[in-house]
Amino acid sequence: MSTQALESTRPALTRLSDEEAMFRDAVRDFAEAEVAPLVMQMDEAQQMDPGLVGQLFELGLMGIEVPERFGGTASTFFTSVLVVEELSRVDPAVAVLVDVQNTLVINALHRWATPEQQEQWFPRLATDTVGAYALSEAGSGSDAFALACRAEQQGDGWVLNGQKLWITNGNEADLFIVFATVDPSAGYRGITAFLVERDTPGFTVGKKEDKLGIRASSTTELVFDSCRIPGSAVLGEVGKGYKVAIETLNEGRIGIGAQMVGLAQGALDHTLRYVQEREQFGKAIGRFQGVQFQLAEMATDIEAARLLVYNAARLKDAGEDFLVPAAMAKLHSSRVAQSVSSMCIDLYGGYGFTREYPVEKYYRDAKIGTIYEGTTNMQLQTIAKLLLQ
Repeated sequence: MSTQALESTRPALTRLSDEEAMFRDAVRDFAEAEVAPLVMQMDEAQQMDPGLVGQLFELGLMGIEVPERFGGTASTFFTSVLVVEELSRVDPAVAVLVDVQNTLVINALHRWATPEQQEQWFPRLATDTVGAYALSEAGSGSDAFALACRAEQQGDGWVLNGQKLWITNGNEADLFIVFATVDPSAGYRGITAFLVERDTPGFTVGKKEDKLGIRASSTTELVFDSCRIPGSAVLGEVGKGYKVAIETLNEGRIGIGAQMVGLAQGALDHTLRYVQEREQFGKAIGRFQGVQFQLAEMATDIEAARLLVYNAARLKDAGEDFLVPAAMAKLHSSRVAQSVSSMCIDLYGGYGFTREYPVEKYYRDAKIGTIYEGTTNMQLQTIAKLLLQ
């Protein structure tokens, strides 16, 4: 079945402007032509293809909200969401590299960077520099501000000591937004964000994690050993790092929602083709009502998740409150990605359990959606807390 035919099977609920639809289609064509042939190779090698990263920059997908004067696309957060969704249809590992760049790193610089910092970093982030977001540590996952990484002021600069874990884009990044505490006695009010360049003395990118899914996306540790950075490297204000982290992650959840929607759609697209080709009992299995009902359930669940994600992104762009919609979007889409990818394996039967067919990778990739940028329990807590206010 062609991409156009597959598109016609989807409910016409998520209306896009002509410009948005053209951009989405361009990303879809790129993903199918350039990313798809590399998916299994990158997954097995656990490494992003360097040439592909260059293509992402050339297409303007790494600086979507960066102003044109800095070489960016000067588009919207919603456009970032469309890009992440379309890349995830083909490879969620590639999508998360783009997602972190746009919804976390660039968004944080938009909101908190000084004009001088934006002048320094926006041109690079739009053209050749990958960014990473370094918050998590061994003892601070969901309890995000239980940081052991320390920043001590010395003269007109700072010295960082400590370790970060599970940092997406660690191998590819040249700019890291690093969160450290300048005053442990102050609790979360002692957290400060810093801009750290990869080649800074005392900073080392450590081991790469061997993961279940999104294996081409690098997830690494970072080590700071008397890492000296200038005073100009502070992002936002000293002691306001918790605000940088919270506000950025609230936006980032929408990006993860888009990743999960795209993943689920990709798994379903493959399955729609398969059930019309695979025959049992003398006819294609897609002609059995039981299978048709399963396909209908999956398509409905995906569209509901897509609407939640799109709504949250539209609210964000409109400057309206999106905290609960973002949590709901991530919560529901991550569940849908797991349920849909699992059902797709069931419909493939024994073939779905092998690496010869693509659905097993979607199933592996889906699991991270309930964990990073806020676990399922954290999303439920956010929603419930605000409902009860």
